[in-house]
Amino acid sequence: MENFKMVAKTLFGFEELLVKELTQLGAQKVEAGVRVVTFEGDKGFMYKANLGLRTALKILKPIKTFKAVNDIALYKGVISIDWSEFMTEHQSFLVETTLHSDHFNHSQYVALKSKDAIVDQFRDKTGKRPSIDKDFPDVRIHVHIDRDQVTVSLDSSGESLHRRGYKTATNIAPINEVLAAGMLLLTGWDGTSHFIDPMCGSGTILAEAAMIACNIPANINRKEFAFEKWKDWDSQLFDNILESLLKKTREFHYSIKGYDKAPSAVLKAKDNIENANLTEYITISQANFFETEKETDGPLQMVFNPPYGERLDIDMERFYREIGDTMKQGYSNTNAWFITANLDALKFVGLRPSRKIKLFNGKLEARFVKYEMYAGSKKGKYMNNDEE
Repeated sequence: MENFKMVAKTLFGFEELLVKELTQLGAQKVEAGVRVVTFEGDKGFMYKANLGLRTALKILKPIKTFKAVNDIALYKGVISIDWSEFMTEHQSFLVETTLHSDHFNHSQYVALKSKDAIVDQFRDKTGKRPSIDKDFPDVRIHVHIDRDQVTVSLDSSGESLHRRGYKTATNIAPINEVLAAGMLLLTGWDGTSHFIDPMCGSGTILAEAAMIACNIPANINRKEFAFEKWKDWDSQLFDNILESLLKKTREFHYSIKGYDKAPSAVLKAKDNIENANLTEYITISQANFFETEKETDGPLQMVFNPPYGERLDIDMERFYREIGDTMKQGYSNTNAWFITANLDALKFVGLRPSRKIKLFNGKLEARFVKYEMYAGSKKGKYMNNDEE
């Protein structure tokens, strides 16, 4: 099987993590861009990337690049592709677009022109036209325009890869699975200590932490990928790739715990963890973090997504001060990380973070911060070094 170029889309700040993941999986010619990483691999590797990558949102397969500064040139470029190679007139399709161009400023219009070209080609050749399906298309086509460069790609993933397939129930503003996995990888989490998420919500960080610890493929629970409807779909190859990834899972010898003070969140989290087949690794209980203390010996990794004013009516200043006090008094020998979009609230924690990383939680600019609580006295000697 020959290699071809692919593009993996990711979140801002995760480009280097994705480069590392792709390299470890065996990709060739890996190069980081902004929110994307390009690489080369064969069809089997495309399946592997979709199954195994934790920080990718989509894997696109570019099929043609051309120049266009107006809709006529766009139409000509799209109709010059032999679409019968990729789909039949009986299949449905959808065109999605991203634009960074002065020549084109309306994404719906670009999608419409591209769709017309594909439909016209099939109608001229076969007398039949493929239909459009916005919800469950057989083939997803992606048109990316950067200034005058048009890249037409097949979307091999389908629904965004953050939809892992294990979440049925979510709370208000749940954290995206790719964001959770990327945060965990940024902390260096590898399953060699105990782990806690003291405000676990619907359990996303816990599930991703367990999958990283056990090296379980990120998208093992997905119902389907877009490439399963492609003309060159090879189910035997896919099964082989899946089997080889599952052989690389590993034992995990520590505990992963989640707390939430809302009973409804605890129930949802338990459901999601069960759907992900991870109950043997994770325990979830109803507790208020501010009334807890560390229950395990040795180092502890803590990662959480505290609620912020956008979605909960709480006294910000007091809430963040209590986070700092609880970590100081109850959690020595702990690396504590959390993400917040409330940048002002950080000063109330009363501790200086040893790291601050800029990320986005949805549209909100956020900081992912690290506090190192030293082992030793109960009151917590507190370590402080300004890496960043």
